[in-house]
Amino acid sequence: MLQPINYLKPDVPDSLPWHKVKTVIATNESLEGYGCLVSKADYKTFPMEIVQWPKAEGRPIDADTGNQAGTKEGIFDFWWEGDILFGRNNAVADEYLLGWSVNPNEAVQGKELLESPDKVLLWHANYHPDGGQLFFPLTGTPFVTPLALPGDDISPDKFVNFYFDGTHGLYIHPSVWHEGIFPIATKAQFFDKQGSVHARVSVNFAREFGLFLEVPFFSLL
Repeated sequence: MLQPINYLKPDVPDSLPWHKVKTVIATNESLEGYGCLVSKADYKTFPMEIVQWPKAEGRPIDADTGNQAGTKEGIFDFWWEGDILFGRNNAVADEYLLGWSVNPNEAVQGKELLESPDKVLLWHANYHPDGGQLFFPLTGTPFVTPLALPGDDISPDKFVNFYFDGTHGLYIHPSVWHEGIFPIATKAQFFDKQGSVHARVSVNFAREFGLFLEVPFFSLL
């Protein structure tokens, strides 16, 4: 049986090579297949996709059942403590060490930051097979997020980093690979809404591919 992942103490080496993800501007066209932009007027009432509970064999699940768990919503907090980026998803009461601005063995947690670093090194990503997820920046903070299309044959080169200027939020379809939202600020709050089941399928870049996913905050190169 799989053991729960300790998101505050990642099982990763102290230092690894970095795989830099290409950054593109988020538009409805560039997000096709991944999700879409969400406006300030619509984010609280935006329709969420909930996937019917799967059944491998035998009689099918009755229509209009197996998708009634609904959604949860709350504030998703992100903040830097020195070289370390943390997140807290209050909708599902989870807290995470998301990544670092340098290799873990060089990271200093206590130092004060006047502005956000120019990148985050990710050790992990996941997707939710049970439903979509929505993020909206409550104070108009620009942000980035790396996404990859559905499929369990995942690899670092399949991720694309999307840049948002803070005027819109993001809706992600079920089974799209992601790892939170990364504000271009030392801290920020996002409205979060997602399926209540909150099933996760994960990839550990450090253990599976021997690298960290480098997510740039400003570069469009």
